[in-house]
Amino acid sequence: MFDLDASTPPELVPLSWLIGVWEGTGVLDYRVGDDTVSHEFGQRVSFSHDGGSWLNYSSISWLLDDPSRSPLTAEAGYWRLRYEPAANDAGPGMLPGTGARRFGSAEAVETLRTDNGFEIEASIVHPDGVDELYIGHVNGPRIDLVTDAVMRSSTAKEYTAATRLYGLVESHLLWAWDIAALGQDLRSHASARLARTE
Repeated sequence: MFDLDASTPPELVPLSWLIGVWEGTGVLDYRVGDDTVSHEFGQRVSFSHDGGSWLNYSSISWLLDDPSRSPLTAEAGYWRLRYEPAANDAGPGMLPGTGARRFGSAEAVETLRTDNGFEIEASIVHPDGVDELYIGHVNGPRIDLVTDAVMRSSTAKEYTAATRLYGLVESHLLWAWDIAALGQDLRSHASARLARTE
């Protein structure tokens, strides 16, 4: 269980159980050509907010058998509820919204609930030239995401699709990530169990 900070914007209430810093370990297991790459890794994930209607997301991971703890990879991005924009929503760019804040309370946010919970979007950027846009649902302490778009720079390795699953289980953040990359179809890639540290 966790306490909801009174400063949490109403739009983040469905995602608020993620807020904090999480650390733990996981397993990477993925076929590349005829070989399988398997490693154990450590990870630190942070979800925070600055008062806006989105969560800031960052993640860094490292191989456990690397004594220098050099980064294996990192991710950064934003997670938010998915809904049609209105005049009182900010954007595009730095344009402010007009009028009163759209969702002034958690009760107002409840109007967005569907049979599957709340629709969400997550934008995740990788330092190797891959940008992902996920769409999905948060339903209580479970999140299901699937890529809606993947953009790659001309120097990025082939990566075409992914799914992610997050869940709060016995006060731990568990996640699983399936990817389609390097000529492989969508398949299991990595998973981890993280404990809240902050």
